[in-house]
Amino acid sequence: MVIPVTLYFVFVVVPYLGAMAISLTRWTGTSTLDNIEFRGLQSFQRILSDEKFWNALGHNLLVLIVMPICTLALALLFAALFTQGLKGGKFFRIVFFFPQVMSVAIVAIVWGFVFHPTMGILNGVLKLVAPVFGMASSNFPWLGNINTVLPSVISVAIWQAVGFYMVLFIAGMQGIPEELYEVSRIDGASAPVQFWSITIPLLWETIRTAVVFLTIAAMDMFTYVTILTNGSGGPSRAADVLSTYMYQQAFGGGNNSNPFGYGTAIGVVLLLIILTLSALGLRVTRREVNEY
Repeated sequence: MVIPVTLYFVFVVVPYLGAMAISLTRWTGTSTLDNIEFRGLQSFQRILSDEKFWNALGHNLLVLIVMPICTLALALLFAALFTQGLKGGKFFRIVFFFPQVMSVAIVAIVWGFVFHPTMGILNGVLKLVAPVFGMASSNFPWLGNINTVLPSVISVAIWQAVGFYMVLFIAGMQGIPEELYEVSRIDGASAPVQFWSITIPLLWETIRTAVVFLTIAAMDMFTYVTILTNGSGGPSRAADVLSTYMYQQAFGGGNNSNPFGYGTAIGVVLLLIILTLSALGLRVTRREVNEY
């Protein structure tokens, strides 16, 4: 017990405390520690008036709304289908889970080619179906358009996450006694009623855990945004999120006078937001545990 606690303290708690200390200073990140100047809460005061920070936070909040809802809905739907003896269910479980095995960087690179305006598969398919619906086809820049870049990035994150949560829910559904469903069928309950009155309540703790994981993922999105937008955050920073803005400030020379101090301050605020949202999510979704 002592060793795990010690490792956690050294590799998690100490870096967090160090980051909080650096956020109170003026430091370029490349000079010696002798050149660090204590500036108190100046970096945090600057955040309050930083429009780019609030722009990035707004994008994170949009991801926080869309990504968990879509991911959980699709994962629950597929899990319910694949536990009902659907033909080829085992094969499709593997297919849906496969994106989770791939690294986020590889997934983002692959989807970057899919969204490519001239060589991308997406525009290629649209060109084939456009005449059928009487629509004009074009080389649409999905990642270069201010209105579609963020939805495109979110869709990639959902595509990769669904398989993991689907398998998680399948494992939970397979642990629910079949007798509960048999009794409900005798009482005349339909499949949707069984899903809402039996499956969801007995999976609730698993769903709560998934909500916390997805909250953390939604407040990150660094790799997806960085690779899909080539580090620019999209046109007019339309896909910029807090993690990418933090990186740009700390390592991209966004603030020449205090890059590392200000970037670290953004990281501290991001940490506090994630902790608050995770705790709030657990609080809001707390309910009596159903046993069987």
